[in-house]
Amino acid sequence: MGTPQTSHVLSLEGVSKTYDGAQKPALDNVSFAVRAGEFFSILGPSGSGKTTILRTVAGFEHPDEGKIVMGGKTVNGVPPFKRDVRTVFQSYALFPHLTVRENVEYPLRMRGEAKAIRSGKALEALELVEMSTFCERLPHQLSGGQRQRAALARSIVSRPTLLLLDEPLAALDLRLRQQMQHTLVALQRELGIAFMYVTHDQGEALSMSDRVVVLDEGKIAQLSTPREIYFAPSNEFVSRFVGRSNLVPVKFETAEGGAIGKIEGTGVPGLLAPRAGPARMAIRYEAVQISTLDGSQHPGTLRGVVEDVLFMGTNCEVNVRCGALNLIGTVPAVRESTFLVGQPVQVSFDVQNTQVFYD
Repeated sequence: MGTPQTSHVLSLEGVSKTYDGAQKPALDNVSFAVRAGEFFSILGPSGSGKTTILRTVAGFEHPDEGKIVMGGKTVNGVPPFKRDVRTVFQSYALFPHLTVRENVEYPLRMRGEAKAIRSGKALEALELVEMSTFCERLPHQLSGGQRQRAALARSIVSRPTLLLLDEPLAALDLRLRQQMQHTLVALQRELGIAFMYVTHDQGEALSMSDRVVVLDEGKIAQLSTPREIYFAPSNEFVSRFVGRSNLVPVKFETAEGGAIGKIEGTGVPGLLAPRAGPARMAIRYEAVQISTLDGSQHPGTLRGVVEDVLFMGTNCEVNVRCGALNLIGTVPAVRESTFLVGQPVQVSFDVQNTQVFYD
C-alpha cells in the first residue's frame, strides 16, 4: 500500500448536504482529510452518504455547508473538469464507438495534447493495467474485468492528484474482484497518487486501505486503520457492520478493582468493566470458542446445543443455543463434520477480543 505522507490532497471541512425532499441529511457535518499517496476508503451501507461524498469531491454535487479543499484551495465552486481528480465508475462509462486506446487517449485529447504524445501516454497507462494487447479492440469485445481495467487506464493516464473509485468492482464476479484488488493496490503503489475508494464491501476496504472512514446515516462512525476498525470498533454500529459479531447482553456486578461480567448468569473471568450495570458485549465469531463436552464445567463457559452449522469452505459457522442466547462461532472445516445439529457443546470466549458498550 502507498505510504501516507503528511501533506493532504483533499480535506472536507464540516460538509453537510441535504437533497430536496429528503427528511434527513445525506451528509451531516463530515470532516476528514486524505493524505498524499494514501489509499483511503469510504465504507458504509446503502444510504450512508458514500456516493454523495464522492460526487461532492468530484464537483457533481455542491455542499449546503462546509468546504472542499484541494491543494490548499477551496474548490466548492470549481466545475468538475477543472478539478485535478478523475473517477472510475462501476458502469465503466467507456465510449462504445472508440477503441480501448482511443478511450484512454480521450482525456488527453480534450486537453489538447498532440496525437503522438497522447498515444504514447495511453499505451503506457494500458501497460500498467496489463491491457496493451487489447488497445485496438472496442469495449463490447472485452470482458467485464477487461473493461474495468480500460476504464482504470483512462482515469490514470493524466496522472491526477486524486483518483476516485465508485464501487468499481461491484459488477465483477468474486474471482475477478479478488484479482482486481491486487491490481489496484499494486497500481496505487506504482503511481504514488492518492486513491479514494468508495465501497459497501468491508473486505475490499479492509484489505486494500491505509485508512478507512466508516459512515452511518451521513455521519462518521469511525476513522482509523483497518486493523483498529476491525479489532477496536468505537461503537456498536461499526462492530456490527465491519466483520461479523455477536452482540451479547452482559450484566456487570461490582467486584474488587472494577466489575465482572456475567452472561446468562455465568461469570466470565477476565471480562471486566469500569462500572456495574447492564451492557452489551460485541465478540467476533472467530473469538467464540466451541468445544465438545468433556464432563466438567470450566469457569466462564456456557453450555448449549448446536442449532445449525453452515459450511463456508475453509471454516464452518456454528450456531449454538445457550439458554435465551444464540451465539455463533467459527471452527475450521474438516472433511467430516465437527459438530452436528442437536449436539451438546460448551462455549467460551476470547475476552481479549471483545468490546463492551453501555447505553
